[in-house]
Amino acid sequence: MSNKSSKIELYIPLLTIIVDAIAIFAAFLFSYYIRFDFAPFAKLFPVTKGVPEPVGYIEFALIIIPIWLLVFHSRKMYRIRRNVFVLDELFVIIKCVTIGMLFAMGLVFLLKGDFPYSRLVFALIWINSIILITIGRYFTLKFEKNLYNKGVGLNKAAILGTNEMAENIYERFSKDKFTGYDVLGYFDYEHSGENFIEGKLRLGELKDIPDKIRELNIDKIFISIPSSRHDILEELFRICEGINIEFMYTPDFVDMITSRLKIEEVDGIPFMKLKKIPMNAWNRLMKRTFDIVFSLLFIFILSPVLLIISILVKATSKGPLFYRQERVGLDGNKFMILKFRSMRVDAEKGGPQMAKRDDDRYTPIGEFIRKYSLDELPQFFNVLGGNMSIVGPKTGERIFYKFDEGIYKEIP
Repeated sequence: MSNKSSKIELYIPLLTIIVDAIAIFAAFLFSYYIRFDFAPFAKLFPVTKGVPEPVGYIEFALIIIPIWLLVFHSRKMYRIRRNVFVLDELFVIIKCVTIGMLFAMGLVFLLKGDFPYSRLVFALIWINSIILITIGRYFTLKFEKNLYNKGVGLNKAAILGTNEMAENIYERFSKDKFTGYDVLGYFDYEHSGENFIEGKLRLGELKDIPDKIRELNIDKIFISIPSSRHDILEELFRICEGINIEFMYTPDFVDMITSRLKIEEVDGIPFMKLKKIPMNAWNRLMKRTFDIVFSLLFIFILSPVLLIISILVKATSKGPLFYRQERVGLDGNKFMILKFRSMRVDAEKGGPQMAKRDDDRYTPIGEFIRKYSLDELPQFFNVLGGNMSIVGPKTGERIFYKFDEGIYKEIP
């Protein structure tokens, strides 16, 4: 990734975090003012227990803001927003603020003490946070668009292919800089030497790609070739092994309905990621911090529920409290996942079997805790241990992993 684009992809999320934090803090202050100092509102809802000092709300805001930011991070709200629709983002903001308010009310219940927190103020905080965060994000999005329109922070990209879709990608990305890509040209895999995409820069053939990546600092290659040409993909992966580059493949209809890879849209064009650049240190730190804080908070809040389920599991059936199963995590590392045991100890004597309704292998409370996914609550301890993550792909059972390994070898 070029230096300027990598800086933009760091600074824009940081700016958004700062703007969100200011908006949340302002929402707390503004809500306090409306409730206690805005005369028309005070007449409509008279204050009966005296006006509390604002310092209590200020201190509470400083505690809540980091939690809310982690909630937003968990919903991937701090990524570069090149393909964001305002209405879609508004819905996510409403969800995040609602989750954040639930955390806030839970903390008030646990830490209330003698401070008279107003429920009406909390209702106003919910409304004002949505409004102010949305306004803040609108202006950061405008700022981001202006940077891209000026060519600042664009990722350098190229296309492999000469078909109609390749030309469509070139035209769309060249017209709209907010896709975040500066498409430098295309590579022809047929060794023809002709300029198939009229008027567009031909960068070379398939064999030239590694040298051009280094020479032009290309960050990403969009691949538009027939799905039957596996030989081209194999050769591309071979010659680009060890190079820090991301490949995005435009799938045909059959690819889209049969692929186990995630389909991602860029300016309305579907792509599949074939090779993803590893998460940088900043994102790894943010992700791990979120996992630890979120897990500790959930374990603390749900500790009474965990205790009750533990007692019921041990009281209603013989055997261990937890069911342990080998799973496959990041980079194929194996670990033991934890669940509350919901079946008899000998339930898998004949090998793994899918659970079914009214399964006679369930313990007296097993079907209930499975139905409501309460058996999975101990997995927060797996998250704390670093084996799992709150955000990310689901872990795979080892029994199915041989198939996954085959896919992994085919597509690096």
